[in-house]
Amino acid sequence: MEYDVVIVGAGPAGLACAIRLKQLQPDINVCVLEKASAVGAHALSGAVMEPGPLDALAPEWRQSPPGICVPATRDEFRLLTRKGSVRLPLPPQLHNRGNFIISLGLLTPWLARKAESLGVDVFPGFAAAVPLVGAGGAVTGVQLGDMGLDRSGKPGPNFTPGAEVRARTTVVAEGARGSLAKQLIRRFALDARSSPQTYSLGMKELWQLPEGRVRPGLIQHSFGWPLDSGTYGGSFIYHLDGHRAYVGFVVGLDYQDPRLAPFEAFQQFKHHPAVKPFLEGGEILAAGARTIASGGWQSIPRLEMPGAMLIGDSGSGLNLPKIKGIHQAIRSGMLAAEHLAETGKPEGFDARWRASPGGRELHAVRNFKPGFKAGLWLGVANSGLEVLTGGRTPWTLRNRTPDHARLEELGRYESPERHWVERTLPPRDRLASVFFAATSHDESQPAHLKVLDTSICIDRCAKEFGNPCQRFCPANVYEMVDDGAGGKRLQINAANCVHCKACDIKDPYEIIDWTPPEGGSGPNYQSL
Repeated sequence: MEYDVVIVGAGPAGLACAIRLKQLQPDINVCVLEKASAVGAHALSGAVMEPGPLDALAPEWRQSPPGICVPATRDEFRLLTRKGSVRLPLPPQLHNRGNFIISLGLLTPWLARKAESLGVDVFPGFAAAVPLVGAGGAVTGVQLGDMGLDRSGKPGPNFTPGAEVRARTTVVAEGARGSLAKQLIRRFALDARSSPQTYSLGMKELWQLPEGRVRPGLIQHSFGWPLDSGTYGGSFIYHLDGHRAYVGFVVGLDYQDPRLAPFEAFQQFKHHPAVKPFLEGGEILAAGARTIASGGWQSIPRLEMPGAMLIGDSGSGLNLPKIKGIHQAIRSGMLAAEHLAETGKPEGFDARWRASPGGRELHAVRNFKPGFKAGLWLGVANSGLEVLTGGRTPWTLRNRTPDHARLEELGRYESPERHWVERTLPPRDRLASVFFAATSHDESQPAHLKVLDTSICIDRCAKEFGNPCQRFCPANVYEMVDDGAGGKRLQINAANCVHCKACDIKDPYEIIDWTPPEGGSGPNYQSL
């Protein structure tokens, strides 16, 4: 197949780019490839959205909003201690009046319908596996993943080889830690002048609660227990309509404690005395997990290369102090479309984004996340300084160490006492949580999680780190099991995978490679 522009990823950035391209050039041929079985099935965010960029792209959205769209009415910000909480002044970045609590899994199908109405070809269920690069070194499109392979990787009876989708320009909009973006960043050394990207793991549940507890539009954020002062993270509770609420927890993947289990910390948070009474008697409707590109301005790779460009969270667009990225993704996609419509090529987009309102917004908060490398309280003090100066401090703090290298060895790190309590709220374990992610992978296909050398897991990693993949994965994908000969072997439960990408980021030996499974496989997050 041949197009003028192929966009990889039907998230807010990719779809905004497609819509804006067709608004500016109605005759241009555009297609959007999405690895999920349906648009929105892999889309996961908090999510509170600033509406300005969406108003500019498609103002009619307010007349027919997505299924979950609740105006923000009030904010709360708290420090949690082990047995209590302290109400704190609201940071300026967390004022949400005028914003909306939404489901990204429902917003993206709305955007896809808008794109299709303009003539964009949107293809869910097709995962881009590798970039196509021409003889001159420019990206010329993508090759889709093969379908119908058996567990050994050989063609089965329903085998279909991956088609080539060629285009004059390839726009990569996969979100955080995209597999195609990772290949392109490495091939074109796009990160040569930027700090290592740093990530967080966000976990989220949708709860149905007894009548009278939910106050629609209330937005609650907290930090503190059950995390220690050396670990970045926090929680959110977003009150929806219909007696429902989003409950979530975020842990920075730059943590050092080899014994920390982010999923278990999330479940402990739900048992805090200020949270458990709110949830008790309710039921989980859906759950999921996704990594967040938290590096900000310092970690933006070069966004252009011959024949291709990176947009949205593939290019690190999240404003972490605001805890918002959807408006930035839409901005990025629109600007990319305007740049292509004006110039016809990616060259110049990197500088244009950095000088744009979206880039300036990131520059103003560039020192927020790096300040927490020295611990919670120094990070809070630094963020206060940045607020007072409006981000105009004359320095830029750097992210010098990638997340995988931040993990300490067992013998060199004394894990803090977290005072975790007995858990009574669902889910009882990670497998139960996977059920609420509605994940589906064909058991006969090859494992899409590639471990380059499993002998490291059995010997070196077990001794040095205690196989942390069993803890940082929120879906019980990795297990060390008896090998039948008195030893251990790594068992990969690939069908559990919720596509969060934490393993690709936090593995201390960088031997885990997350690759796209057969198109259409994975979780279903359309209510999240």
